[in-house]
Amino acid sequence: MIRRTTAARGLALAAVLSLGLAACSSSTEEGTGGASSSAAADPLKVGTLLPVTGTLAFLGPPEIAGVGLAVDEINEAGGVLGSEVELTQADSGDSTDMTVSSQSATDLIGQGVSVVIGAASSSVSQNVQPTLNEAGVMQISPANTATDLSGVNPLFSRTAPPDTVQGSALGSLVLDDGHTNVAILAQNESYGTGLRDNVQKAIEAGGGSVVYGATGAGQEFQPGESNFSAIVTAALAQKPDAIVVVAFEETVAIVNELVAQGWDFNGTTYFCDGNTASYADQFDPGTLEGVVGTIPGAQAEGEFREAVSGWWEENEGEPLSDFSYAAESYDAVMLAALAAVRGGATDGQTISDNIQAVSGSEGGTECTTFAECVDALESGDEIQYTGKSGIGPLNADNDPSSAFIGVYAYAADNTVSWTRAIEGSVG
Repeated sequence: MIRRTTAARGLALAAVLSLGLAACSSSTEEGTGGASSSAAADPLKVGTLLPVTGTLAFLGPPEIAGVGLAVDEINEAGGVLGSEVELTQADSGDSTDMTVSSQSATDLIGQGVSVVIGAASSSVSQNVQPTLNEAGVMQISPANTATDLSGVNPLFSRTAPPDTVQGSALGSLVLDDGHTNVAILAQNESYGTGLRDNVQKAIEAGGGSVVYGATGAGQEFQPGESNFSAIVTAALAQKPDAIVVVAFEETVAIVNELVAQGWDFNGTTYFCDGNTASYADQFDPGTLEGVVGTIPGAQAEGEFREAVSGWWEENEGEPLSDFSYAAESYDAVMLAALAAVRGGATDGQTISDNIQAVSGSEGGTECTTFAECVDALESGDEIQYTGKSGIGPLNADNDPSSAFIGVYAYAADNTVSWTRAIEGSVG
């Protein structure tokens, strides 16, 4: 097991956290870009479907903290359409047991949420999306990157870019380091195969080749796999000069097997967002030195980093140790709230109808805080919310039109640090 902070302590499966319960509500006038601040609407009920358990539990704390911080700031600014935002949290689990996310989605619908922030796993979102859509619930993922989620439904959006962006960046990094014969160890689900496909496209476009794990070769491993002896043996038999690992917690077993079979990681091994995290207590010093990883999204910095860590410490008793997707989670809530303000109602369809506009798809006044954006909307202006994640306006598929990919490097103690960011556009 990877030892990482999880959200388990205060966020057990059945936990419900309601922030600022509203006293009453009434119907509102239909909004057209300038909702009346005096009109009271049904409270905006936000649900989270984020990993408390499972192979992506290390992503739970920063994502949950990003949501919580955004809700607090919105309520401090007066709430949405006259009522404070209410927050209900649920566990998404992972793709090894879809019953967790299915039950959580049903529970959130029963709680009356109109927007769900999550999931972290693309496969989990694909599992729950039909259920949420049928219930009229808007879903905004801060971390899904699978390309087949682009435009899947008007009630689905995301603040992380599809894998066309990360795949291109990761493939380019491999080529820039002089590698031409690449093995890809990818898990057999939509995230793993989708990212693999896009990494392969970039490598082949640059003159390289994928010698193991290529599209159509049937060499993917199943999520939750723990024995990689035969897989690593087969991959190394192709004499790759680089290995790309597209996995979650399976990465620990993969690394241990690569070590056992004599692989030199320095300058030859590449991780991605599912496994780019610190492994200080997992391997001998120096094991991962020189490994490079990528994570979609902007690096949490300065005041925001302190605020989101402070929120987690206040609510869970310790500061954050990882900030992956915190900014994207924060922005997902802000976009949903601003869409409700622009539309004059808090239901999922209204949020869907207005989310592209408040992200800047129609131009308008740039604003960086909820209060600034609401002031502009109430003045009758269109807005472009410029958030913490640095994404461009949402396009017709509800994907960010541009986004940053962070590049990270491993040190001798097997910890990882941000080195730079690459900005890419969504094709």
